[in-house]
Amino acid sequence: MSRRRKPEKRTILPDPRFGDLVLSKFMNNIMEDGKKSVAESIVYGALDIVETKGKNIADDDSADAQGKAGGGSKGLRIFHRVLKKVRPQLEVRSRRVGGATYQVPTEVRPERAQALAMRWIIDAARKRGEHTMMERIAGEILDAVNDRGTAVKKRDDTHKMAEANKAFAHYRW
Repeated sequence: MSRRRKPEKRTILPDPRFGDLVLSKFMNNIMEDGKKSVAESIVYGALDIVETKGKNIADDDSADAQGKAGGGSKGLRIFHRVLKKVRPQLEVRSRRVGGATYQVPTEVRPERAQALAMRWIIDAARKRGEHTMMERIAGEILDAVNDRGTAVKKRDDTHKMAEANKAFAHYRW
């Protein structure tokens, strides 16, 4: 870690179809070997699948895409709702005190919570059994909307771990 200055944040461009920065970050996380067009086609295909299969999902305008007034498709709104749902509020961090290591529960910064949610959704999708990555991501998003799926379980496990180690909260720094 540099002692001189903080590194400047890189600005990313919004995605071409919806103009959404969060979706663009999600695409960048899916991307492998610099193949952005492949990642775009995977994400857009997954959102199309979510839109067709998720017709019976109630449309919640409060979870709308980053405050846009009715912007984007229903698949994009469902995606934002899932990201909000999978985001953790608490996590445990290792803290060494007097030769012992404690798991100290701490609150998660919003940027880190979003990054963790994206990572958990992508990891869970990669471990699924569907044939294409589009179907895997769409399946994980639809499972997360219904409070099922591996990403939601990961969030619940993180919260349970933080709750179990609540006694060490006074070691927070």
